Amino acid sequence: MTGPSTKPPLSTLEKRVEAELLDSLDEELEIEMDDDRVSRLLSGQSESAAIVTADRQFYFQELFRLQRELVRLQDWVAHHKIKVAVIFEGRDAAGKGGVIKRITQRLNPRVCRVVALPAPNEREKSQWYFQRYVPHLPAGGEIVLFDRSWYNRAGVERVMGFSTEPDVEEFFRSTPEFEKMLVRSGIKLIKYWFSITDDEQHFRFQMRIQDPLKQWKLSPMDLESRRRWEQYTKAKEDMLERTHIPEAPWWIVEAVDKKKARLNCIHHFLNQFPYQDVARPLVELPERVRNPDYTRDPVPDQMYVPEVY
Repeated sequence: MTGPSTKPPLSTLEKRVEAELLDSLDEELEIEMDDDRVSRLLSGQSESAAIVTADRQFYFQELFRLQRELVRLQDWVAHHKIKVAVIFEGRDAAGKGGVIKRITQRLNPRVCRVVALPAPNEREKSQWYFQRYVPHLPAGGEIVLFDRSWYNRAGVERVMGFSTEPDVEEFFRSTPEFEKMLVRSGIKLIKYWFSITDDEQHFRFQMRIQDPLKQWKLSPMDLESRRRWEQYTKAKEDMLERTHIPEAPWWIVEAVDKKKARLNCIHHFLNQFPYQDVARPLVELPERVRNPDYTRDPVPDQMYVPEVY
């Protein structure tokens, strides 16, 4: 009679792969579950609760707490007509998109919107460099999240040779003045750089290559960025040194641990504002008006989506 079988301990790589897969599962849990279902899951009232470890349980609890605060901030921004622009920069696969997703997840898209501009077309290339970003700046009562921004010129454009060194030098001269004007106009400008290690980016790229649901995130430019890691490092250092100004300082987010990066960034973002609850009148649902002459016309069966599930 043999004793109970024991599994060999997971290697470091296997643990990282497992954590990455769990993170993908977490995204689905966060996006698909409503607050009530998540609350039951975390309180142990669901059989599925077994998949949530203590660390992940804490992460979920903090994430939902911070997201409730984001809703309070949103109401305050809209009520007081505050203008907020947030820049998210960092290397490819640094986790910018994941943080942006968690910020916007429960907010009103009319108040909080994401700007992720494609490469400039020929007409835009001939314009003043900042011109195509200006229409996307916030009006009163808006939060705009830039998933990459005008800092493309100091990063990918410089490293990949899409801009000349005189163009880059002019960018460094103009950007502090441009951002000072934005701040003087009443825009609250916040800039985040997401920092990951060489090893971590390599690992995340490998995961994307293996995951058919994430392969679309890998572009030829992303792959080339791996080869030019050191050039990007130098470009980043120049960018931070020359555009870190009192009116709009850079904030570095340590992003090797995705979950910690999300919580830390959202927590820091919330602390940039003296927001408070906005007084609202009590909402009462009115009685539905029923007209005895109203009849509902039948809907043709062929118009319905097939109930496959």
